[in-house]
Amino acid sequence: MKKLILGTAALALSAGMALAQDVVRLATEGAYPPYNFINDAGDVDGFERDLGDELCKRAELNCTWVTNDWDSIIPNLVSGNYDAILAGMSISPERQEVVAFTQPYTPPSLSAYAALSDDVDLENSVISAQTGTIQANHVVDTGATLLEYPTADECVDAVRNGEAEAVMADKDVLVPIVNEGDLVFVGEDTALSNGIGMAFRKSDPELKDKFDAAVQSMKDDGTLNELIIKWMGEDSPRW
Repeated sequence: MKKLILGTAALALSAGMALAQDVVRLATEGAYPPYNFINDAGDVDGFERDLGDELCKRAELNCTWVTNDWDSIIPNLVSGNYDAILAGMSISPERQEVVAFTQPYTPPSLSAYAALSDDVDLENSVISAQTGTIQANHVVDTGATLLEYPTADECVDAVRNGEAEAVMADKDVLVPIVNEGDLVFVGEDTALSNGIGMAFRKSDPELKDKFDAAVQSMKDDGTLNELIIKWMGEDSPRW
């Protein structure tokens, strides 16, 4: 993961930036359904769109959505191009060195492999995974050959066109793809995540705390589980 080193002056300037402006800018990838995607009208849609809109309402904040490529989504947050990330981002120790997370808004979810047939030897195959993800790190740890792509769709396409024997991603992302019929789940599901959370600059603790409280309120009244079921299905882990 790229790490930007900011001087103390820049950090001081960005502190409280989000709360000082009229609109809080929420960034997502827009290419990771069902968490986030761009719909036919060209708008951000998905689980995190519904979630973010409700969190902003509960936090009494005016919010707007922007999209950013996954591989630069954290550096552009730190640089001040937007104020928070909702992009299917798993909470990890490496990321916590750079950004501050809310409590998770999804429980730890499973990662899975999908392939064109169920006889793939995962330990001795080429496995595609999205760049900069916990799945990509895991593939390297298993000893398999990692083939990285900028988006989840490109990782799946690599299996379909024969560049990779299998793809590894969040199981919630792979379920609708497997349900299309040409790919099947292979191997064992793996718990890699500590849950998914919103990411903020470390210099914006007040803004993070507002969203943290809103996440907790959605857990308390059951509306967060309702959104998880709506977008990920009854079998997805929930609170």
